[in-house]
Amino acid sequence: MKIIHFADLHLGVESYGHVDAETGLSSRFLDFLDSFDRLVDYAIDRKVDLVLFCGDAYKSRDPSQTQQREFARRIKQLAECGIPVFLLVGNHDLPNASGRATTTEIFDTLAIENVTVAGKPGIHRIATTSGDIQIVALPWLKRSSVVGKEDSKNLDFNQLNQKMQEILSDIIDNLAGKLDPAIPAVLAAHVWVQGARIGSEDTMSIGAEHMLLTSSVAKPEFDYVALGHIHRHQILNENPPVVYSGSLECLDFGDEDDEKGFYVVEIDHTAQKRWTSFEFRGISGRRFLRINIDIAPEDISPTDTILKTLKVSHDELYGNIVRLEINLPQECVAQIDENAIRQAASEAYYFSIIKNVKHSLRPRLGESSVETLSPTQTLQAYIELKQPEYSRETADKLAELGTAIIQSNRDT
Repeated sequence: MKIIHFADLHLGVESYGHVDAETGLSSRFLDFLDSFDRLVDYAIDRKVDLVLFCGDAYKSRDPSQTQQREFARRIKQLAECGIPVFLLVGNHDLPNASGRATTTEIFDTLAIENVTVAGKPGIHRIATTSGDIQIVALPWLKRSSVVGKEDSKNLDFNQLNQKMQEILSDIIDNLAGKLDPAIPAVLAAHVWVQGARIGSEDTMSIGAEHMLLTSSVAKPEFDYVALGHIHRHQILNENPPVVYSGSLECLDFGDEDDEKGFYVVEIDHTAQKRWTSFEFRGISGRRFLRINIDIAPEDISPTDTILKTLKVSHDELYGNIVRLEINLPQECVAQIDENAIRQAASEAYYFSIIKNVKHSLRPRLGESSVETLSPTQTLQAYIELKQPEYSRETADKLAELGTAIIQSNRDT
């Protein structure tokens, strides 16, 4: 049995993009659809038995009609080719208000053939061309839907998360105990498992949500544990495999060093043996590239220094999202020719410049910096510094007149 495991599609992310002239859509939206198309084409060409999606179809809990149409078009393409599709509900798929539908619930409502939606914990038995498979579903569950008000009113934040961990672990244990051991079984969960490395700049709130221990999901009843919610693909356990597929496309500069794609899982589960293999299939999507340049105070031509670096990085710039971070002293800021720099990086898909300016203290007067002295003290320090040029009488007169001017300014 061959399965594709992917998650965190996040259709609707439009940062670092522009309006596509032909379609009128965000160019980044088209990037995400292109990556999705590659997965769909792979599934159809290789005749996989199941496509398993572990949550977060859209960036927004209220996606646009266009985003929903394009997602449905690709799910329909898989289903019409006879490939069952399993859609797990993630936190971004949940509505903002109770009683409203999830973003993927429409497939369940219309009873689309070969499409299963899991919005609550349970066991789903799905028929594939290579036989049946059991999928234990653990969608994203809000604390308010799991921990009752009476149970939570005297609990602090950490105790609430501990309570959630206990409840979710019990749900998994209970469902695992109901599985038929003669049939392959997979746990599909949209959850944060402790020890997972986070790969995105701003989509995860560390410490702000509940998490599970690896031991809570790595049950011997499962041939494979397919996870969603963390955007960096990674393996948390080998036997059984506990795997985050990561997001299908880079979302921001937090994904700069991550390879994006999906997992191809093969399960051989018979009375004689149980064997699972899994392989990550990368998708060569648009890269995020950060270039750091340090400008020295003595650099007489900082723009040329920057242009030389960009010339060396030319092949990496093409078609990618590039952020140039320039670390420079304040006195060099006026010497930076942004137009020349942007021209040199014109083949980048998206290019931004960030200047990290090092502000130096103003000249010192004796043992003190100007910023640490009052106006009167600054005047006195300056006169003392210039004392060799003045007679004592002149120095005293300057101090008297200067102090009077400072005082008159204060009075006004």
